[in-house]
Formats: sequence, C-alpha cells, structure tokens
Amino acid sequence: MKFKNIKYFVLVAAIALSGACSSDYLDTYPTDEVSPETLLKDTKGIKIAVNGLAKLMVTQHVGSQGFNGEGTIKMYYGEYMGQNFRVNLPGWKNLIVGNFYDNVSSVYDYYPWHYYYKIIADANTIIEHVDSAEGTKDERQYLKAQALAYRAYSYTMLSQIYGYRWDDSNNGSQACLVLRTSENQPAELPLSPLADIYTQIYADLESAISLFDESNYDRRGENHLIDGTVAKAIFARAALAKKDYDTAKKYASLVKEEYPLMTVKQYQEGFANPNQEWIWSSHGASDEQLFYFSYQAYMAYNSSATAVRSYPKRMAKELYETIPETDIRRELFLDPTPFNTYNDKGVLVDGVYALDSGVTENGSEMDKLARDKFRDLNPAATVAAYMQFKIKANDMPGVGHLNHFRVSEMYLIEAEAEHFLGNDSEAAKILVELTKNSGRDEAYTCDKSGDEMFKEIVKYRGIELWGEGFDWFDMKRWNLDINRLEGKEGGNYPASLAGKIDAQSSHKWTWRTPNKEVDFSSELK
Repeated sequence: MKFKNIKYFVLVAAIALSGACSSDYLDTYPTDEVSPETLLKDTKGIKIAVNGLAKLMVTQHVGSQGFNGEGTIKMYYGEYMGQNFRVNLPGWKNLIVGNFYDNVSSVYDYYPWHYYYKIIADANTIIEHVDSAEGTKDERQYLKAQALAYRAYSYTMLSQIYGYRWDDSNNGSQACLVLRTSENQPAELPLSPLADIYTQIYADLESAISLFDESNYDRRGENHLIDGTVAKAIFARAALAKKDYDTAKKYASLVKEEYPLMTVKQYQEGFANPNQEWIWSSHGASDEQLFYFSYQAYMAYNSSATAVRSYPKRMAKELYETIPETDIRRELFLDPTPFNTYNDKGVLVDGVYALDSGVTENGSEMDKLARDKFRDLNPAATVAAYMQFKIKANDMPGVGHLNHFRVSEMYLIEAEAEHFLGNDSEAAKILVELTKNSGRDEAYTCDKSGDEMFKEIVKYRGIELWGEGFDWFDMKRWNLDINRLEGKEGGNYPASLAGKIDAQSSHKWTWRTPNKEVDFSSELK
C-alpha cells in the first residue's frame, strides 16, 4: 500500500496530533485546519491516522537532512556507535565515540526523544478517540491495537537509549522517561522509573495482541502495517532488553512459528523489499521518498548519493574474519585478502588499499573485482576493503523498503534467552536451525556451552543483523566494551576513531533527558 492517500494526514493531521504532546517545542496544528476530533470521528479517519504513524517512521524530522525517522536510529545510534560497523568519517567523531551522552543541548541527544514522543503523542490521541469512533467493533479493535503497539515500540526504543541497561537500573528504579499515556494528562510530568516504563510496554502489548485476536485482523500483505505477530515480535525484543528471558523466549518462539526464514537467493537480493522473513517494515517507493536524506541514501551500496559514493559502509575486519568461508553472508562484503601486502616481518602494510580507510584506487584489481561482481555499483563510487553489498536501493538516490523486524532476530532472541536460562543445548539447536538449515552455512555445527556459547550468540547476532541497527543496543545490553582496532593493530578503523569505549563509563551509555524537555517542564528541574 502506498502512502499517497495519507499525505493530507501527514502534512496536517500528524502535526495536529502532535499538539497533544505535552511539550510546547513540538508543533501544534493551525487553528484554521481540521481538528483531531473531526478527523478521528470515524474508523475511516482513524485508519488514515494509523497510516500516518507509519509515515512518521520515514519522514524527515527536526529540520535536518540526516534525521529521517527510524533509519536515523538504525544508522547513527545502532550502527555508527557500535562495534561492527565501519565508516571513514572522522568529522563525526563525537557521535561515533560516544561523546554526546551527557550533551543535553546536542541535537543527537534530542532527536530520539523528539521522534519517538511524536509517535507516542499521535498514538495517544488515536487511542483516546478510537473507542467512540463510528465504525464496526472489529475496525475499532484492530486500529486501537496498532496504536498501542506503536506506543509500546516507541517506549521500547526510548528505554534502551535513555534508560540504564537493566542490570544497572537497580531493578528498574532509575527514573528515565516521561510516561505519557493520555492526551488528558497534565502537561508537566516527572520522569518515571524504568520498571514502570516496561510495565506499560507489557500492558500495551498484551492489550494489542488480545485486540488483534478478537478482531481477526489480517493486514493482507501490507508489511508496513502492524498485526498481532508484529506485537509479539516487539514483546520479544522488549523482554530481552529487560532481561526477562522467559517472556522473550515465549514470544520469539511464537513469532518463529508464523514466519519462515528467507532463502539464500532472497538473502542475496539486497534487503530492499519485503519477503517471507520480514515481519514489519516501512514502505519505500520512488514517488514518495526522502531523496538524499533516506536510510538507503546513507547506506545502500549502489546509491548515487555522496554519503555512499564517497564513504562506503563497511564491516569491521575483526568480525568479517570470523565468518566461515562456507557462509554465504561472507560474500556480501568485499574480501581484500587476495590483495593484501605484507612486509618481510609478515605484517600487513598499505598496498593496493589503505589499511584504515580501506580505499583502493580506481582501476585497481580490487576495484575491478568489486565492479565485476556487483554491476549496479555506481561508476563514481569509492571501493573499499570490507565494504558492504548486503543492503541496496531499488531506485536512486536511495529508495527501498526499510525493515524493522525479521524472523532471524527471533531465532537469535530465543537462543540468547535459552542460554541465560541455562539451556545451552537448546540454544545450539536454534543457531543450527538459523544458520545451517536455512542454507546460510550448510557446514555449520554448534556444540558450545557456557561463555563460549555466549560468544557464539554475540558473533552470529553481529553477522546476521549487521547494518540493521542492532549493534550498539546489543553491546549496551550485554555490558560489553567496544574495542575498535585501527589498521596497524589488525583492524580497519580510522586511527582517529579507533580505541576502547568502556561499557561501565560514568554515563553507562545512557543519553540524558534533553534540555528541550527539561526547559519546558518544572517537574524535571
């Protein structure tokens, strides 16, 4: 389903709904435009509003070209700041090395707060109006369920950014987020404890799943819409972040029953279009796009955007070298091994490509190999060692559907849950099912246990989910240091961005409440 029929809502009504948010720094609707009460009087209008929530996930925000909805969360927060992603951008050092956590005036501290609370505000208004809307009971139920799931998803993401990792939260007592669940709440609210945030997430998802079941909702192949399985997938991810392994296992297992893994052929097709494994995504079309500001314009290997042509996105050498040669995922990154140059002491030195940037000269053998293998690579693109060919664009400069949940993640959630529940043999079976039985690596076996099993899960989450926005969130949840190696140390990170980032830094990788919120509310001063 395209978004053409919801542009009116996005440009007017979504802004109107954001007036329901308690922060006056968000836009409010013009008095000469339609009010939410008028728009949401019936299920037809509410359906438009729910589609507007989907559109917010691929909309430009806060007046800056780089903030493109959910894609920015994936790139800047999930990948740039993580362990396994490489991009030669020394000018972005403060973000990449984690210098903005305590900078409450930074737009990087403010953006996730603004973006997710905008979705929450709109979802709250939908929830407030839907029960009294004209239309059938089934329609009201499935529309309300979607709004509840959007709110739960937004709080799940906010809790990981502005909340401590669960182990550091004193059983959830850390006050971290404003809990907004109604447009009728007081404008100024204090921060709520992390435990209360998760209680609300769980309650929203339980209600959403029940409403989806009662309404017999079928999204009919429209992957950008939320259904009961999406709500269960959100539940599994939220429970994993909370270290609630029984719940994470329960919902991940339920989702696995409903979605098959993609084939090897599908895995190699560029991650730009929904397939049998995609649980939930954002719609992407050539006639409705963000042009040079989209996720694919920053990421897709074949994009014509400067952000890709000049700065190809790469996998960490340290991770790449752990991928078995029998694994098809290894083929989605440019292997420079045939072009390595060593000195008389056996140390890798600059040769046909630069060690830190990975860049090779145009016309070199490595450059030719990349262009022969991937014919849709832009003629002006820079070729670099370990550059990615996993994610592509359907059209230029960066058009593609944006995945949010795949069933592979559910396998990995269930494996992690089984491990921490003491069931390593079950975790091993799940990894074999994901890796060997799917054809990703037909030679794969696993008989690990204990710490070695944990390392195996860490490794295969890194390989399977690379570039999809999980890296930093995983490292934070696991309380693992980030350690980026520059070329002379055996890695492939630019020297100015290399080094160790301590997981137990004073801020614990937790972003502070932005000034824009604190300045508005006396409850936060």
